[in-house]
Amino acid sequence: MTSNTMAQNRSMPREPSTPGREQPQRNQQIYHHWFSLWASRHLQSCVLSIGRMSRKPFASIMTIAVIGVSLALPMLLFILLQNVQSIGDGWSNSTQISLYLKKSTSPEQVQAFVTQLKNNSDIADVTYVSPEQGLQQFEENAGFNDLLKALPDNPLPPVLVVKPTLGAQTPEAMESLLARLQNGANADLAQLDMQWVKRLYALLDLVSHFVWALGILLGIGVLLVVGNTIRLATENHKDEISVIKLVGATNSFVRRPFLYSGFFMGLFGGIFAWLVVSMILFWLSGPVNQLAQLYNSQFHLTGIEIGSILLLLAIGGLLGLLGSFIAVGRHLNVLEA
Repeated sequence: MTSNTMAQNRSMPREPSTPGREQPQRNQQIYHHWFSLWASRHLQSCVLSIGRMSRKPFASIMTIAVIGVSLALPMLLFILLQNVQSIGDGWSNSTQISLYLKKSTSPEQVQAFVTQLKNNSDIADVTYVSPEQGLQQFEENAGFNDLLKALPDNPLPPVLVVKPTLGAQTPEAMESLLARLQNGANADLAQLDMQWVKRLYALLDLVSHFVWALGILLGIGVLLVVGNTIRLATENHKDEISVIKLVGATNSFVRRPFLYSGFFMGLFGGIFAWLVVSMILFWLSGPVNQLAQLYNSQFHLTGIEIGSILLLLAIGGLLGLLGSFIAVGRHLNVLEA
């Protein structure tokens, strides 16, 4: 490039900057600065809360243990209830209705009735037992071969063994299905023992309500434990809080380290509860498997799933956060009064 060209370029007026192009870049810088400041403040509060807990390890461990036991008890009962419900579902799956047809029903009518029942959304399977098959089974089980041969004809009617779907095996649905089968044109008698089904579901419903009530009570206990711990911490740092409030610190700035302390207490309490529940389930698995083998059952005690673990940790953290928020808020209200 020649010197004349360079001189011409320097002498040419520059294009003025467009405000519209600089505004997004300036906003991005502001957002980046705000996020960095926000992250640094929360990181500082997080480190401060962990430091306060580490300076009193015995008190922190005791508080975490109390929270863990409070969370472990309802979680353990909930898992055991799920295992009992799985056993109940297995028993319910064996539930079936014996539908005795009229002796005058022809094989064609039986086949049409079976097809009609299989199209019912509440019925999973239908098995036809002919009078001859029924008599053969009765001979094999009762052992009265000579007596049965003396009968002039087969006294047994055709039977349909109806197995409901899993969704139709509640007591109300089973009673409704039993009434519809009983009112069929070719039906003579429909039998089902509903009493044990009702008792099973009533017992499981009672235990479920008990677990929920116990979980709510122990959750309130976690709130009280965390709240009392944070209240004592705020009392120990009340002079420090008063000083930083005098120099212009906001309530959010004062509250943030205590919120992290409560959150970590609840989170570590959830981890403690998970370990306790896992050890208890492992301890119970041996006797449960031995008992199942004595009854020729394939039942195995299921442990805590990953979803339940995450839920347990989330509940612990939220309860700790809520308890600390209530305690610090009450202390700040007293200072400002």
